[in-house]
Amino acid sequence: MIHENISRIVRWYKGRCTFEIRKTHADFEWQTRFHEHIIRTGDSFERIREYVEKNPLNWEDDRFR
Repeated sequence: MIHENISRIVRWYKGRCTFEIRKTHADFEWQTRFHEHIIRTGDSFERIREYVEKNPLNWEDDRFR
């Protein structure tokens, strides 16, 4: 039940954002192949926080940059 409610909220939010954004940026698209991750533990939070902080340092070597 909770999953369905969260999915419905996210679907509404993304739809509403898309509608508003395309008023000024007609070619707006959401990122494809995006993987969401629910943070359930402190260890998971720390790994993600560290990734977010250190990732910009790797941009020079990123072949997709």
